[in-house]
Amino acid sequence: MRFIAKTLYGLEEVLALELQQLGAQNVKAANRAVFFTGGLEMMYMANYCSRTALSILKPISEFYIGSKDDLYKECSKIPWSDFMDSDSSFSVVPVVNSKIFEHTGFPALVVKDAIVDYFREKMGRRPSVDTHNPSIVINVHISNTRATVSLDSTVTPLYKRGYKSEHGDAPLNEALAAGMLYLSGWDKKSYLFDPMCGSGTIIIEAALMAANVPPGKFRESFGFTRWKDYDDKLFNSIKESEEAKIDKTGLKISGSDISGIAVKNAVENIANAGLSDVIDVKMADIKDFSTNGERGVVIMNPPYGQRIVPEEIEELYGTIGTVLKHKCPGNKAWIITSEKIFLNKIGLKPFAKHILYNGSIECLFVGYELYEGSKKGEKRVSDQ
Repeated sequence: MRFIAKTLYGLEEVLALELQQLGAQNVKAANRAVFFTGGLEMMYMANYCSRTALSILKPISEFYIGSKDDLYKECSKIPWSDFMDSDSSFSVVPVVNSKIFEHTGFPALVVKDAIVDYFREKMGRRPSVDTHNPSIVINVHISNTRATVSLDSTVTPLYKRGYKSEHGDAPLNEALAAGMLYLSGWDKKSYLFDPMCGSGTIIIEAALMAANVPPGKFRESFGFTRWKDYDDKLFNSIKESEEAKIDKTGLKISGSDISGIAVKNAVENIANAGLSDVIDVKMADIKDFSTNGERGVVIMNPPYGQRIVPEEIEELYGTIGTVLKHKCPGNKAWIITSEKIFLNKIGLKPFAKHILYNGSIECLFVGYELYEGSKKGEKRVSDQ
């Protein structure tokens, strides 16, 4: 079977490698997506174990169109009774970039009509449309004249892990946090510090990753569990097998934040993820942060935008630079920010830059190598 894994811009290659390691075949990265093939087990694995995917789609028909009538005609040819019954409920989610349609929502109505008419003709009864809790979610992707109709095996996006009860002012997408950890090169054995941890997304994702906790463990449902071919025995065996790999010993992960409310939220989310015994989190100012001679990765998502005025951002980035240079020797540091003009205030030359998106906000994810003493004559942490 062919599948499409949707992801965030900048994480395509990360997701491609992740899917390969899970056993996917014919893996090919595209724009905000990765194409791959596999069986039912692979689809279940991708949903349950992928940390950087947003959803897993199963294409059921691809064709070219020149009008709305073509869309209706081609969708009428799909054997819908293979995927749903006349008493099922469904919704259609359109993703449209085409001059054929003036309104992006119109193709969803066309596909809905094709499905309803198909069942009326075949069964004499029609399924109902339900946008809140449908049995089946159908994704319609139209790019110019090319249309792809897929079943959404995920429905609720995979970044919504299920462990967050508190989100904070500007929560980081969990899939983005996981992608950042992969891009940072953290080995999951050395220390991981987040001195601006907010509600704890980065440190929780780090602990889940290092402890082999499948990211789907906390979710209540997946779209595929409502499909006609759902294999409960197979999915349960996958869950048992993956959860048997969990090992929380030896984790070296800590976080801090200047906000007491943020720390309280982080503590609650950490507890929800079952990680209270392995993640250390406390209230502290970035000015007082130090790695205390330990080696590993410092990673942070400083506040930006409406949360802080430009003068304060400039001062904050200067403080971050001072702390990294003088209190974190021998480590690598990574910062994600939309405030690119203030990065020069850090006073360090980055060795890596990645463009990523936090929601609709374009950000830079920047890596720095921190030296012991003066840079001259000293070995970089990567050479140690």
